[in-house]
Amino acid sequence: MSAMTKLLWLIPALPLAAAAIGAVTPRRSRALSSTLALVAMAAGFVLSCLALRDALAGPAAHQSFNFTWLESGGFHVELGFLLDPLTAFMLVMVTFVGFLIFLFSTGYMKEDENYAKFFCYLSFFAASMLGLIVSNSLLLTFICWELVGLASYLLIGFWFTKPSAAAAAKKAFITTRIGDLGFLIGMLWLHGATDTLLFYDGGAGFLETAALSKLAFLLPCGLAVSTGIGLLVFCGAVGKSGQFPLHVWLPDAMEGPTPVSALIHAATMVAAGVFLIARVYPLMAVDQAGAHFHALTVVAFIGAITALFGAVVAVAQNDIKRILAFSTVSQLGYMMLAIGVGAWPVAIFHLLTHAFFKALLFLGAGSVIHAAHHEQDIRLLGGLSRRMKATFAAFSIGMMALAGVPFVFSGFYSKEGILHAAHHWPVSHLPLCVGLVAVVLTAFYMTRLMGNVFFGKPRSHAAEHAHENPPAMTLPLTLLAACSILVGFLGTPAWPWLQQTLAGQPAAAHGLAAIFTEGGGLMWLSIALVALGIGAGAALYIRRPRVSATAADPLEKTFPALWRALANRLWFDELYAATFGRLTNLLAAFADILDRCIIDGLVRLLALLGRGIGFINREGDEDVLNGGFDRTSEALRGTGKAYSRAQTGDAHDNLGAIALGFVALMVVIMIAGIW
Repeated sequence: MSAMTKLLWLIPALPLAAAAIGAVTPRRSRALSSTLALVAMAAGFVLSCLALRDALAGPAAHQSFNFTWLESGGFHVELGFLLDPLTAFMLVMVTFVGFLIFLFSTGYMKEDENYAKFFCYLSFFAASMLGLIVSNSLLLTFICWELVGLASYLLIGFWFTKPSAAAAAKKAFITTRIGDLGFLIGMLWLHGATDTLLFYDGGAGFLETAALSKLAFLLPCGLAVSTGIGLLVFCGAVGKSGQFPLHVWLPDAMEGPTPVSALIHAATMVAAGVFLIARVYPLMAVDQAGAHFHALTVVAFIGAITALFGAVVAVAQNDIKRILAFSTVSQLGYMMLAIGVGAWPVAIFHLLTHAFFKALLFLGAGSVIHAAHHEQDIRLLGGLSRRMKATFAAFSIGMMALAGVPFVFSGFYSKEGILHAAHHWPVSHLPLCVGLVAVVLTAFYMTRLMGNVFFGKPRSHAAEHAHENPPAMTLPLTLLAACSILVGFLGTPAWPWLQQTLAGQPAAAHGLAAIFTEGGGLMWLSIALVALGIGAGAALYIRRPRVSATAADPLEKTFPALWRALANRLWFDELYAATFGRLTNLLAAFADILDRCIIDGLVRLLALLGRGIGFINREGDEDVLNGGFDRTSEALRGTGKAYSRAQTGDAHDNLGAIALGFVALMVVIMIAGIW
C-alpha cells in the first residue's frame, strides 16, 4: 500500500474545509470564499495526480486503507479508502474540471449578492463527490452519495426566490430519493449476505472471490442473490444518473446557475451513478448459471432506452441548457449500455471524455447566456459567431466531440468503443441499433443548436448587443476545448491505454491500422450516420437560418403532432403527475382525513375520557374520602372535647366515677347471671 492511499482523505477534505470556512464568513467576504474554493480544488488536483502516479505503478492492484468507524460489543463497522486506476482517473477529472468550473464561476456569478455562499455550496458539492470516489466502503459511498444529493438541492435551488428553481430543486431531491431507497435496501441485503460493506479487504471484501461466491446461489424465484442486490444498487444509479424512468429531474435542474449545470452534468452528480455501477461491476457480473436473467442485461436495455429517449427529445427543445441536459441523459444512457454489455472500462472512457466536452458545452452556453443578458431561448439568439469568436470556436469543438466527428475529437473514440462493445454482445443487437439511431440524432440536434445560436442574424436585442466575455470565462473554455481533443487519444483502437489500464491489464499498442480495421464496417456506418445528422442539421438550420424568433421550426411545420409531443418531453411529467402524483395526493388526503377525523378524534375521545375519570376521581377524593375523613375527625374531636371536660383532676370526682362504674358493672353481672 502506497503512502498516498492513507492520504486520499485529504482530497475531499480540502474542499470540505473551504466550504466550512465559507459557511461562517460574512457575505461581503467574496474574494476569500472564491479563493479558498479555487485553492482547495487546485491542491486536490495536485494530490490526485500523485494518486494517479501511484495507481499506474500497479494498475491491477486495489490498494486500500481501512479503519474501524463504529464498534459495539462484537459488532463493528469499517470504512476505508481505495486507490486504483478507476479512483485515480476519476479524481483527476473531477478536480481538474471542477477547478475550471470554479474559475468560470468567478466571472459568471460576479454580480450575484450571494457570491460567497455560492462558492461554499460548490466546494461542498465537490467534497461530497470526491469522498464518494475515494471510498472503499459501500456505506461511506452511500453517505457521500446522499451528501451529493443535498448539495445538488442547494445549488439547483440557489436562486430560491425563483419559483421554478425552488420546484426543480425539490423535484431533483425527491426523485433521486426514490432510487436511493432501492440502493439502501440493496446495501442492507448485501451486508446481511456477506457481513461486510468493504469493496476490498485483503480477500474479505464483497467484490472479492470469497464473498462473490456466497452471492451466486439462486433464490426459489430463480433470481440470483447477486442479481437482486445488483438491481437494487442500480436503482440508486438510475435516479442519480437520470436514467429512464427517473430521468425527469435532470432537465429541470437547468434552473440553477449555469456553472451548477456544468458541474452536475460533467464532473459530479450524474457521473456518480455510472461510477458506482462500474465500481461494483464484479458484483453485477457474477456467473449465475441457471438464473432467469442477469442484472447487466437490465442495465444494458435501460441504458439503450435512455440513450434513445434523450436524443429524440433533445431535437425539439428550444432552451439551450435544456438541449444539453437531454444530451446528458442520452450520453449517460450510452455509458450504462456499455457497462451492461460488459465493457465498463469503455463506459468510464466515455464518462471521462464526456466530462470535458460537456463541461465545455455548458460553460459555453453559460458564456452565451451571460453575454446575451441571460437569454436562453435559441430562437431569440443568432449571429453570435461574429460577436463571440472565442466562445464560438470552443463551443464548436465541444459540439463536434459530442456528435462524434471522426479521428480528431474524443467523443468519436469513446462512442465507437461503446458501439463496438454492443456489437459483440451475444444477448441482443437491439442496444446496438438503438445506439446507432442515437448517433444520427445527436449530430442533428447539436447542429440545430449551433445553427440557431451562432449563425444567421440576431433575432433579439440581447443577441444584437452580445459581446465576448472576460478571460476568467474564456480561459476555461480554451482548456476544456483542448482536453476535448487530446483525451480521446488515450483510448484509440491503435493504443487503448486508458481502457487497458482501467481493466488492470498491461498497455499494448495495436497500430494505426486498428483504427480503420477494427470492427469492420461498423465504424464507417457510424461515421456515415454522423455525416447524415450534421448534413441534415446544416441544411435545415445553417444554410436556411431562422429569420425571426416567431418562425416555426422546419420540423414543426412538417411533423406538428410529433414535434408537440417531443417539445413536451413525451408528456412524462404530466403522466407522472396524473398517476404517481395523483396517487400521492390521494394518499396525502387520506392521511389528512385519518389524522384529523380518526386519530385526532380518538385522541379527543381519550382526552374526554381522561377528563371524566379525573372529575370522578376529584369528586370521590374531595367529597367522599376527604369529606368522610373530615367528618370522622370532627366527631372524634367533639368526643375528645366532651371527654376532656369530664377530666377535672379532682380526686373526689374520680372516686365517685369509679364507684359509679363499679355499681354499673355489678348490675350487668347480676343481670347476666339471672339470664
